[in-house]
Amino acid sequence: MVSLSSIQKIGILGGTFDPPHIGHLKLASHFAKILQLDQLLLIPSGEPWQKGADITPAEIRFQLTEGAGIDLARAFLYLKIPTQIGVDRIEIERAGPSYSIDTAKSLRERFGPKASLTWLTGADSLIHLPSWNSWRDLFKYMNFAVASRPHCDLDTEMSPEIKEILKVRQVFDPAALINEPSGLIYVDESLSVDLSSTDLRNRLKTPAHDQIASEQIPTHTLEIITKLGLYQ
Repeated sequence: MVSLSSIQKIGILGGTFDPPHIGHLKLASHFAKILQLDQLLLIPSGEPWQKGADITPAEIRFQLTEGAGIDLARAFLYLKIPTQIGVDRIEIERAGPSYSIDTAKSLRERFGPKASLTWLTGADSLIHLPSWNSWRDLFKYMNFAVASRPHCDLDTEMSPEIKEILKVRQVFDPAALINEPSGLIYVDESLSVDLSSTDLRNRLKTPAHDQIASEQIPTHTLEIITKLGLYQ
């Protein structure tokens, strides 16, 4: 029997990150702590196939995510969270649309069959999961840790497919994800995080740009945004 201390616990926070913001950092910090993650991977999408064409180029989004990673590392240090942070190019370097299933397979190969892999996300992503490519197969490779979202009611907005998946896979103790490599869903009602980069981009185009930016965007990310003149 493998001891829990020897099982690698990996968290995956993927997204367009256009831009990464404080909501992403709150979600990452919360789950890094309660899931006792050894490593957290921030993975900017290469070609986000479900987004519109008006997306910041991948290399710039990677820079913005690296900036957010610096601020997240400082937060972890302050909060005494020992999780290591990595910003991963896996989706940017893979040609074609960025499908989570391809990322899940690659990460499972990288970390081996026993590692606990957990995709960190918001409740809106869980609601829209049936629109993802080969979404049911994702559970062969990873767990899901889901944060509730403001103005997002899982009970009323869930499709029958997600309700059925939750009946089979939902757990109510986050420790269950630490013990299992894949296949489980934990919904955290204690954490309500707004993860909409789209709304943030729209707000950054208003006259209150400077105040919104300083409140919602990590310091190092904001420095890059300012330097490159993004989201004007």
